[in-house]
Amino acid sequence: METVEDKKKKLLVEKDRQNVWHHVSPYNKDNPAMVVTEAKGSWITDHNGNRLLDGMSGLWCVNVGYGREELALAAYEQMKQMAYAPMIQSHAPAIELAEKINELLDDDYMIFYSNSGSDANEVAFKIARQYHQQNGESLRYKFISRYRAYHGSSMGALSATGQALRKYKYEPLSSGFLHVAPPDNYRRPAGQSVKEYNLRRAEELEEKIIWEQKETIAGIIMEPLITGGGVLIPHPVYVKKVQEICKRHGVLLIIDEVICGFGRTGKMFGHMHYDSRPDIVTMAKGLTSAYLPLSITAVRKDIYETFKNSEENSHFRHVNTFGGNPAACAVALKNIEIIEQENLVSRAAILGDRLEKELEELKDHPYVGDIRSQGFLMGIELVEDKITKEPALAQRVSKIIGECKVNGLIIGKNGDTVAGYNNILTICPPLSSTDEDLDFIITVVKKVFKQNES
Repeated sequence: METVEDKKKKLLVEKDRQNVWHHVSPYNKDNPAMVVTEAKGSWITDHNGNRLLDGMSGLWCVNVGYGREELALAAYEQMKQMAYAPMIQSHAPAIELAEKINELLDDDYMIFYSNSGSDANEVAFKIARQYHQQNGESLRYKFISRYRAYHGSSMGALSATGQALRKYKYEPLSSGFLHVAPPDNYRRPAGQSVKEYNLRRAEELEEKIIWEQKETIAGIIMEPLITGGGVLIPHPVYVKKVQEICKRHGVLLIIDEVICGFGRTGKMFGHMHYDSRPDIVTMAKGLTSAYLPLSITAVRKDIYETFKNSEENSHFRHVNTFGGNPAACAVALKNIEIIEQENLVSRAAILGDRLEKELEELKDHPYVGDIRSQGFLMGIELVEDKITKEPALAQRVSKIIGECKVNGLIIGKNGDTVAGYNNILTICPPLSSTDEDLDFIITVVKKVFKQNES
């Protein structure tokens, strides 16, 4: 007999179906969205009481895990004192956070606050164009990014994104955005070493600059490693070469740390694996571990200097109502404190090393083409044929994700990126995950792959 509680649950699901438009989700009347009601540590609980380990940290963002009372209290105390002040003015949490970010970057940047990664990248594009204008190079307006990379969903950030399915039916987008092939080491030409291949990919980027008339290129935007596009990890020589190319041609290097930042890769920021010194760094997600919306565009101070002259309209004419919200800044400061006090950056490296070693045996699986990881972030590329490297069928990818969920583990994939190449499973758990949490992830993944050997 159906209880009152059962009826309430059904009603909740039905109200969701009638009123909520879900992100990046095809309509499916037979498969309602999971309604999450509680979360603690690395685990979430749905409206039916099922507990699942969130192997994707939400959307690559809950770095310190769920249920951190100290983050809730930081927001509460700040809201009691002062809930809002626009960044046309200033406030203590924004000032303290800016100083802390400079300490973490170990460099000299000016900090511009926004709400999301998309916003942060939009700001970077506007700053780069205005900088070149005020620096006497008014022709520089184009940006180069890589195919398969994701940089946001707003019109400029989506234009920079190299994922055709994310743009499909929304074009034409903003002009002045160009793309080159990324370093996909798994699919490099036969006979080329990883180093040779990565150098060639960087050289192609330089060719693009030259062929497009180098004095028209404003900036290059790239993640330290392509995350949502399939976990594509470059050889260090690639990043070093790209930085050299940018300096040689007067092009600004914009590093998108929205996912890679705040410990995810085993260093505080992903570009620190490559001794890179970006002109602009964008960050969001792990900045607050998603407890409140906040993003940052960090701009080198020598670039900022061009915005300080007294000419009319030389200041940066951009405003964001909620960017730099005092409570969000207070949460970010407390979040960073947790990351540092609990050594979550080194913990990410330790957890990631163990995950990689434990899942090494999957490389012998008939449908696993490649496994790639850096820090506590992994991509497992599924193929139909290990010789031809034909990408796995969508049904095969979905089946493994679905069976992991049935066994209590949420993993992801590079969904809605490039037609036919949405075949990479992604694992990105909270950096605060316990050894027992990791044991659970490994056990479930191995079990599901064992069940899908034929």
